[in-house]
Amino acid sequence: MGDLPGIVINGASGRMGRMLARVVSESAQARLLGALERPGHDWIGQDLGRAMGEAEMGVTVSDDPLELVAGAHAVIDFTAPAASVEMAVLTAQARGVHVIGTTGFDGGDLKRLSAAARHAVIVRAGNMSLGVNLLVQMTKRVAAALDEAFDIEIVEAHHNQKVDAPSGTALMLGEAAAEGRGTTLAEARLPAREGITGARPAGGIGFAALRGGDVVGEHEILFAGPGERIALRHVASDRMLFARGAVRAAIWGVGQKPGEYGMTDVLGLI
Repeated sequence: MGDLPGIVINGASGRMGRMLARVVSESAQARLLGALERPGHDWIGQDLGRAMGEAEMGVTVSDDPLELVAGAHAVIDFTAPAASVEMAVLTAQARGVHVIGTTGFDGGDLKRLSAAARHAVIVRAGNMSLGVNLLVQMTKRVAAALDEAFDIEIVEAHHNQKVDAPSGTALMLGEAAAEGRGTTLAEARLPAREGITGARPAGGIGFAALRGGDVVGEHEILFAGPGERIALRHVASDRMLFARGAVRAAIWGVGQKPGEYGMTDVLGLI
């Protein structure tokens, strides 16, 4: 067991953190080395399994990442932008692997992650599932095959506790569509619609975000042209698929050269 890659979970008490702990602890290819939470959290000092209301895991929840990150092969991180950027600095110092499922980064955050990737393997994706990453590649190809007579709209739905919109996955799909069109999402993205917006400009990429209930994640890319529509859709019904994808990314990252990677690299889709 000691020879298996040791993984630390950042944000262990969160919904994804708990799922990640279960997946890693059950994995035959990795071992759960540590669990982190913010200072003052109720779980600090407790066995992670007991804190989750389950059997002991032999891992104590800590608020001190320095020693854990230094001894880990990889950190998996589904937290918040500020926490993930701070963790990236530590993984860079440790020359480790940092798998980031956090969304909502701004331009300054992304620059800091890029700087950290000069020394660490950073795998960042708005979605860790195989199906969504296949959808990204399909979106790029369809967008490249169709001209601006086809309007592109991306519709996403998530649970009522999600705090950012559009989702990271929707933005991934928008970037893929823009790349297929030979432009960037910054140039093609349409502003949110409310009130009298006027006619839709040609060549733009629009977004609609729906929030309600316990929806895990649904994404649809609509190409609407004269007399016909093409729709590509993905529905996630189990969040555990994101945890499994993140653990797969962490294992894959061990031994890779420092740099920024995505799930397309992990899954060999490019």
